[in-house]
Amino acid sequence: MNSFISWIGGKKLLRKAILEQFPETGTFDRYIEVFGGAAWLLFSRDSHAKMEVYNDINGELVNLFRVVKYHPDSLQKELDWTLMSREMFFDAIQPARGLTDIQRAARFWIAIKESFGTDCRSFGVHGKDMIKALELLQEVSVRLNRVVIEHLDFEHLFKTYDRDSALFYLDPPYYDAERYYSDRFQPEDHTRLKTALDNIKGRFILSYNDCPEIRTLYEGYTMVEAERPDNLTAKSQSKRYRELIIKNF
Repeated sequence: MNSFISWIGGKKLLRKAILEQFPETGTFDRYIEVFGGAAWLLFSRDSHAKMEVYNDINGELVNLFRVVKYHPDSLQKELDWTLMSREMFFDAIQPARGLTDIQRAARFWIAIKESFGTDCRSFGVHGKDMIKALELLQEVSVRLNRVVIEHLDFEHLFKTYDRDSALFYLDPPYYDAERYYSDRFQPEDHTRLKTALDNIKGRFILSYNDCPEIRTLYEGYTMVEAERPDNLTAKSQSKRYRELIIKNF
């Protein structure tokens, strides 16, 4: 199934290439998405392992996933009269106090669906079918039923879930593209992530932009080259974006 949202850096166009690098099913019993985002890899299969974990550092994104998991009917009711409008979008992105988790999730869902490039900052006009998008929430809730949803820094997540039998998938903010993400990933965090990955017991698969800095940082690990259309350019252009799939097995 597809994800119920789009997200900056989402892996819709690259998930097939990434899944081809997964170890054989049954050789790991816990699957952890460290930078969950839209969870395109998680949603690509009915189940990856006995234990599945979705994690993201963005609190609004985590709240949305938890509400969809536990309260899809209430969220759908909150969104039933949603219209695609500039006024509703800018109302949704304004800071507000005293909201329930369901109201927060509804406002964030609107911000994602009605923003340009899912940046949650600028209004974008799309021909999206909101009714179908809302109907998908029930299906997503069922898929998330046995998924643990966390809101942790990656180092804390590793300490909690790392085992010999663990498989981590990581899709961090790309090098020198951190400005596109609402939760700023600092340049030193790339090195901090590499150091943490050097010391885990489990296996990992990591997607990154193909650049000299990342190739140097992860020298010695297996690197698989991949390409996808550049979704930051116009659809009429045929520019390709080079990526790396890095793993420790």
